[in-house]
Amino acid sequence: MGTSFQEKSVRIQLVGMVLGLGTYFVLAGRMLTSGAREMPAFAVLFMVATVLMVILLVAGHIVAAIAGKPEGRDERDRLISWRAEHSSSSVVAAGDCGSVACMVFGIENVRTANLLLLSLAVSEMARLVLRLASYRRGV
Repeated sequence: MGTSFQEKSVRIQLVGMVLGLGTYFVLAGRMLTSGAREMPAFAVLFMVATVLMVILLVAGHIVAAIAGKPEGRDERDRLISWRAEHSSSSVVAAGDCGSVACMVFGIENVRTANLLLLSLAVSEMARLVLRLASYRRGV
């Protein structure tokens, strides 16, 4: 049995996020270590990384759609998605708590914002990895 369009889509999303947001966090980390603390510079970088990610996702999905006919989501796809979402939600909750702690202790806004973005990105990537594992393992 071949790979379903849904599984291909998850792979494309994971690669797009790793490349797009990975680039953001590498460059943002360099900016932080070089002393940049102005939020607009990070916002511009985030917007560019997001556009890069969207371009990758669109191009990847076009290629996947051309390579094989997309089929609709079935009950298995919905169950896999729900389980992965449920399991990865604790990552974003921990990041939210960490961000609130940063605010309480007076950590710079730019670091707090990047921690929040990182928790959202890691949570989403964990969700995608869990979905891939479920597709490979079977439900």
